[in-house]
Amino acid sequence: QSYCHRLQHDMYFLTSTSRLNEQVVDKIILQLNRVYPQILTNEEAEKFRNPKASLHTRLSDLLKHLQKKGDRHCQEFYRALQINAEELFNDLPSRKVLKTPDPTEIDTDKEQYMLNDRGPVFFLACFSVAAGLALFWYCSNSDTKVVGRARRILGFSPIIIGRHVRNICMLYLEDISRD
Repeated sequence: QSYCHRLQHDMYFLTSTSRLNEQVVDKIILQLNRVYPQILTNEEAEKFRNPKASLHTRLSDLLKHLQKKGDRHCQEFYRALQINAEELFNDLPSRKVLKTPDPTEIDTDKEQYMLNDRGPVFFLACFSVAAGLALFWYCSNSDTKVVGRARRILGFSPIIIGRHVRNICMLYLEDISRD
């Protein structure tokens, strides 16, 4: 959907009951006047910032003017609106239409949640088991003389692994050292 069509769709929402205040509209107009490429000329910016006209009239005229100018101008308006009034930008009807999911698409947020529903404790438990298995494998190698070092490491690890697991590891290391 082009930005001009989106702006036409959002026009009533933007101009209704003081969604945009005077300062925000002035900031948007000034940004459109100063951005490269210049969207509004100095004369146009002064016309849309005229305090004698009502805010509703000025905003309606600005939106109609941008629609006549083309898609690039409407796109820059949306960019200025996002910078100066992000909450309003996120509440636009055209944004809500863009956010509604296609029933044939996979909802990646839901899929991500489904894959990660176990939490950080599960990850830490799996990591601890893997680290313990790696340590056992390394210590069971008869060519290395690390049993004493491994025993010291396991002796200081009641915080990292449970007391029962540590006792089992110590018994295993004692059995290896006897052989």
